Amino acid sequence: MTAPLPETIRTAHARVACDGTGPGLPAALGHPRVFLQIDEHGYVDCGYCDRRFVLIGGPADGADQGELPDHPAGASI
Repeated sequence: MTAPLPETIRTAHARVACDGTGPGLPAALGHPRVFLQIDEHGYVDCGYCDRRFVLIGGPADGADQGELPDHPAGASI
C-alpha cells in the first residue's frame, strides 16, 4: 500500500508562501511562514509540511505528481 500524496496546490506565481495552514487547520497547527521559489522544474515542495506547489502551465502541471521526485527548495523566512 502506498502512502497518500501530500497536498498539491496549483499556482500562477513562481514565488509562493507556505505556513502549513489551510481550511480546517488553524495557525497554531501550522509552521513558520516560508517563501519558496518554483524553478525550471515547474514545482517545489515545502520542507516543513511537504505541500507541493505546481506552476500552472509549467512542465509539472498535469503530470502525475506521484511520479515526480521530491523537490525541496531553499526557503527564506
